[in-house]
Amino acid sequence: MEKAKRYIVFFIGLFINALGISFITKADLGTSPISSIPYTLSLYFPFTLGEFTVAFSVFLILLQILLLRSRFEKIQLLQIPVSLIFGYFIDFTMNLLFFLAPQSYPTKLVSLLIGCLILGFGVYTEVLANVVMLPGEGFVKAVCTAFNREFGKTKVCFDASMSIGAAVISLVLFHHLEGVREGTIISALLIGTIAGFYGRKLSFLPGLLFGEKKSEEEKEQAEPENGLVITIAREYGSGGHDIGKALAKELGIPFYDRSLIDMTAKEGGFSRDFVEKNEQAVHNPVLQKVLAQFYAYSGEDVPPADRLFLAEWKVISEIAAKGSCVIVGRCADVILRHRPHTIRLFIHAPEGFRRQRAETSYGLTEGEAAEKVRTINEERARHYKKYTGGSWGSAENYHLSVDSSLCGVEDCAKLLVDFVQKVEKNTL
Repeated sequence: MEKAKRYIVFFIGLFINALGISFITKADLGTSPISSIPYTLSLYFPFTLGEFTVAFSVFLILLQILLLRSRFEKIQLLQIPVSLIFGYFIDFTMNLLFFLAPQSYPTKLVSLLIGCLILGFGVYTEVLANVVMLPGEGFVKAVCTAFNREFGKTKVCFDASMSIGAAVISLVLFHHLEGVREGTIISALLIGTIAGFYGRKLSFLPGLLFGEKKSEEEKEQAEPENGLVITIAREYGSGGHDIGKALAKELGIPFYDRSLIDMTAKEGGFSRDFVEKNEQAVHNPVLQKVLAQFYAYSGEDVPPADRLFLAEWKVISEIAAKGSCVIVGRCADVILRHRPHTIRLFIHAPEGFRRQRAETSYGLTEGEAAEKVRTINEERARHYKKYTGGSWGSAENYHLSVDSSLCGVEDCAKLLVDFVQKVEKNTL
């Protein structure tokens, strides 16, 4: 029954996809990147957009088979009948929209944007069904599998190649650009973002349609853990690491900070260097947002930074499930927010104290210390905001916030030992 529902949803999404492509094409500002080559050819040869779409789709399926060979899953042969139906849907919707022929540039732009909204919803619906990929996305996935590449970057290259290829074909056939215009670029940049927006706003649909299992967060709420776990968020240079280590030693419980890097690397299949550079930072946020939208075309792949966070989430959850410990950083306060018997601490200090401590503790020059204190804390705040939606360092996120400059790192640790022991006595 569930499989039947998924195929119904998939074919609804396929029709919506076709409607979106036709709407964008009728706007006369170019078409979507994946349709740009078939559309350009259809303007010259006596075949329809749908017919060229079928032919191009079969070509992409053959390339998938050549790339993957024995790794090509037989179920993906369903792409062939899907392509035939998709081609029919495109021709049907192109005829259905016979009346749509905007003349002024503003009305063309409005039509383009409406088409992007429709196609974005179609992409979301297709991915929601999770039965078979369309040949375009299937080819991108095959390239990623064959050459061990990221889906987002490969999808960008694929869309760019389709657009450039269509432009070259257009120049050869017409001696000027036909079928590839600014609308091609606009749709490439918008559709993934729109599909992702639908995914966030309609997150209840998988459970409603297919009866999805409980999320990991719900499982956390349903299965209380034993032992007292202490999470420590800290400003760079405030001594949060040393305070956490001293606290764990005094309480006789495990301490986790940099050891989480190796554990996350193993869990997620990353290199240690990649985890170390990206685990608590958001580098090039604008570029990350641009690349992330292309992952909306794939139901399985997520951006590397997101996979890293999910791997770290799993590692931290498993550590906390074992019993009492101290965990430093990595949004552990949010990851374990539903876990009972968890104390959330934040260690901070004035900038001058943090700079001076960074100089003496890490052997940095005054300039290096000032730069690291600024940039690392900004990265941590961006990372926390991206993955939790909260404000890093805000008092409401923690049970206790401590200024380590008031009594020094060692006395601060002693103060927290006393605090934790009192909490432990009252709650366990």
